[in-house]
Amino acid sequence: MSVLVDGFGRTHTNLRISVTDRCNIRCFYCMPEEATDFGRREEILTFEEIERFVRVAAPLGIDKLRLTGGEPLLRRGLPDLIGRLQAVPGIRELSLTTNGVLLEREAAGLRAAGLKRINVHLDTLDRERFRQITRRDEFDRVMAGIDAAQRVGMRVKINAVALRGITEEDTVPLARFGRERDIEIRYIEFMPLDSQGIWDTGRVLTADTMIARITEEIGPMAAVPDADPRAPATEYRYLDGVGTVGFIASVSRPFCLNCNRLRLTADGHIRYCLFAIDETDVKALLRDGSPDSAIAETILGNVRAKWIGHEINQRGFVPPPRPMYSIGG
Repeated sequence: MSVLVDGFGRTHTNLRISVTDRCNIRCFYCMPEEATDFGRREEILTFEEIERFVRVAAPLGIDKLRLTGGEPLLRRGLPDLIGRLQAVPGIRELSLTTNGVLLEREAAGLRAAGLKRINVHLDTLDRERFRQITRRDEFDRVMAGIDAAQRVGMRVKINAVALRGITEEDTVPLARFGRERDIEIRYIEFMPLDSQGIWDTGRVLTADTMIARITEEIGPMAAVPDADPRAPATEYRYLDGVGTVGFIASVSRPFCLNCNRLRLTADGHIRYCLFAIDETDVKALLRDGSPDSAIAETILGNVRAKWIGHEINQRGFVPPPRPMYSIGG
């Protein structure tokens, strides 16, 4: 049973671990195209440090892990970390989020290390629009990566950022692709996490808009009954029984009161919210010989300090000082 309970009664069992802030594409809503202030190698947590953190967090109640970046497949030896983390007592689920560019090459090794679930970031099935969004011509490699992941037996989901004026045309084709390939498409409302200040509410393609469009062009859906209320995505199942889609509606339907997640950044800071202004340094404790009890108390303290929610739709909202690629997806 988790002891990671905040002041609003939310129990935390889910940890997202960024293994790098570097990325091999440049999505315009996330990163500038040219020189980016990436962390130095010595600032990034080692696999041993990540494993130790998880071994301390698991007895507190963390049982679900997701590896993120930046692009996590840029981190050499990642299957080794996967094996280490899956061996930690109490960890029952581990998954990974990737942009898919390197996935064809890495899929077999990841699966051999024990990885069963993977989320691939893909906003569009149109090659030219993919190039415009990512500023890289890597669409074919991403599609090959999805094929490879399914071929080795991994369960694949696709994460698609939904932007009004850019990806409306992609909503239905992605949904059809998911139905054909037994892949759940997760549409993510555009959030104020970009490094260039381009976010505004007018660019948000809402879940309700996408649900209406999919229903009209593909067929009726219904919310999945008895869904986990702590999950970030609201899932819908087609009434003909062929597939599901999910919507992460952080802007139009905030789910803060059900949040069960913590984040560990690649440079060793704990964040109780994706949009947090403050964060807690744990790298120093991992490197100065501090006992596990000090690390555990730091995790507990971060959870106790968690705010009620991000307040995106309120006048006082302040975007986090870090961009998404630096925080971890």
